[in-house]
Amino acid sequence: MNRIQKFFTKIKGLLVHRFFQVLLFLILGLFAYGLMFSNVKPEKIQVELFKPAEQTIRSTKTVEDTYKTEQEKEEISKQVADVYTLKKEYAKNKVDLISSIFDSAIEVNKETDPERDKKEEGKEDKKEPIKTDAQKVSILKEKLTDEVNRNIEDSVFLALVQADEDELEIAKDSTITAVNNVMSSRIAASDVENAKKKVVEELGYMSINSDMKKASNSLARTAIIQNVFFDKDKTEEQRRKAIESVEPIRILQGQIIVEENQLVDRDVYRQLELAGFLSTESTIYPYIGLLLFILLTFGAFYYFFSFSTSKRDNKYNQLLIFSLVFILSMATMKTVSVLADLKNSNLEYIFPGAMAAMLIKILLNDKLAVAMIILLGSYGTIIFNGDTPGNLDFSMGLYIIFGGLAAIIILSRPNFKSKVLIAGLLMSLINMAFVFSLIFIMDGHYTKMEYLYHAAAAIGSGVGSAVLTMGLLPFFEAGFGILSSMKLIELSNPNHPLLRKILIEAPGTYHHSVMVANLAESACEAIGSNGLLARVGSYYHDIGKTKRPHFFIENQMNEENPHDRLQPETSRDIIIAHAVDGGEMLRSHKFPKEIVDIAEQHHGTTLLKFFYHKAKKQDDTTVEACYRYPGPRAKMKEVAVIGIADSVEAAVRSMQHPTPEKIEELVSFIIQDRIQDGQFDECDITMRELSIVKHSLCESLNGIFHSRIEYPEPDKLGQKVKE
Repeated sequence: MNRIQKFFTKIKGLLVHRFFQVLLFLILGLFAYGLMFSNVKPEKIQVELFKPAEQTIRSTKTVEDTYKTEQEKEEISKQVADVYTLKKEYAKNKVDLISSIFDSAIEVNKETDPERDKKEEGKEDKKEPIKTDAQKVSILKEKLTDEVNRNIEDSVFLALVQADEDELEIAKDSTITAVNNVMSSRIAASDVENAKKKVVEELGYMSINSDMKKASNSLARTAIIQNVFFDKDKTEEQRRKAIESVEPIRILQGQIIVEENQLVDRDVYRQLELAGFLSTESTIYPYIGLLLFILLTFGAFYYFFSFSTSKRDNKYNQLLIFSLVFILSMATMKTVSVLADLKNSNLEYIFPGAMAAMLIKILLNDKLAVAMIILLGSYGTIIFNGDTPGNLDFSMGLYIIFGGLAAIIILSRPNFKSKVLIAGLLMSLINMAFVFSLIFIMDGHYTKMEYLYHAAAAIGSGVGSAVLTMGLLPFFEAGFGILSSMKLIELSNPNHPLLRKILIEAPGTYHHSVMVANLAESACEAIGSNGLLARVGSYYHDIGKTKRPHFFIENQMNEENPHDRLQPETSRDIIIAHAVDGGEMLRSHKFPKEIVDIAEQHHGTTLLKFFYHKAKKQDDTTVEACYRYPGPRAKMKEVAVIGIADSVEAAVRSMQHPTPEKIEELVSFIIQDRIQDGQFDECDITMRELSIVKHSLCESLNGIFHSRIEYPEPDKLGQKVKE
């Protein structure tokens, strides 16, 4: 164990106590707070009235400009025209009045000349009127109201009483028609005189005497009045609706209030004051908000790790790795953001955000990888807010989260864990597509060079994430003793010294190990276990046989079996020793613990039946326990599957004519025998999974030992050729 591993082992020992767990999360929270402190710190703006601005100032929030809103409302209110209402009943009233005056005149004439009808019939000679004109006028006025009498001249009354009935009827009809026509149109106060002239013009075509015409004109002019009046209520209602339709004028978040070197006039100064840039009071709200945000996120992670169902040692491994990757990613994020601010560019897109997701995905699991990338994305909205109004850059947060999730999905595909660089190249294309999607959505107008710059940054992010992942993986593996896919791929290399040792010194064992690897890998993948670990573990599970290769039947190559000359006890010790020797050899070569466990546990505490029964024949007092492997029993599903595959491969290989039925019967027997022997009691493999393992092994074995065509003997074959 190297120094780094010892150091982390000591830390894991401290994390057993809840106090140190809380302390670790506090340290992480303080670290994150320290990095993001400057990003939420309110910027001090130095501006003076009627002097050029030293920098371009954008609003950090959306705020209503009440002054301009009120100005807009006043302007809209002034533009609303006054509402005038037409009084239609005025026309009818005036027509009725004119009609009443003429009717009254006709009645007076009838009352003051009762013999008129007779005279018209020629029954009597013409006589003088009974009444004088003055009397008739007086009678007519009595029939009318005082108001009407005041408004009408005496000459009009005189003309009315002097006219005969026919003239009165003609004058009545013409006057009513003219008044009705004129009063039906809109007559404002300023249009009354013109309307009176118009009604006189219409009456100019009457064929009556001049006195009666003048009387009709006078009556008509008296009837013409203003019929359109200002409606205050409707006018106010229209203005209110117009004012309500005015949208509040706002200073939008991100809106440029003043550009660099622009004169700060009173209007600009007022907008800066509204946006809060001129406030001399220091605020602590951004700091409190950041603190609450960090408490919420790390509180959630503390709860998750506290109630995790993982084994204790594995849980502390996860906690330490998660913490280290977080610190490394946050430090990188802050460095990139500072460089981007210094160069005033979009350098932030080069941030290798997917690195954290890839490391956690490979070293731990998908769930923690997703949690990590969401955490980094949310913090990235704060750290990368340099040119963003306010304190949050959501587009950058989406970029980090989207890239990280893409990395997790890509690495979830078969064999991609061993092809991190290829995954990085794919992520580069995804990053580039996502960056362009953001640019197009925001309708950014960029030059060709700017597009190329963004594309280069996105590619650099993907490739950088992959390169950093490959570079950091060995340190994490060495420091925490983690068996990653990368390490397994490295151990599966046929040129590895131990694999070459097996191939050269025990070729039969090597072939057997490869066969077991094929069987175990398929079976483990079928039940959702680590197929790659099963394959690599199978390669080395019998490494102990290289100490005495010829004592194992697969390496004897038609030689005499040395066990035929040995006592059962000696043979037992030699056979059992290969598991113990294998574990020691792997430890001496600093192999991962999982591979060492496979070598030591693949036989569990099974019984060496052949040598036990041989010893039993020689001595009835032989104890069965003496002929069992020392164990321990399988602790992992992969070890259990390798143990079954090891026994099945050897048994099927020894069969003369294996058929699917015989293979299935043999596999079932071996699995049932191990279950009854309690070999899976310390392993969490289920009966359903064992059934799937059996099915997978049978399929693989049937493919290997399928029926072949029986060719004729050489002499018969030659005879057929001659024929």
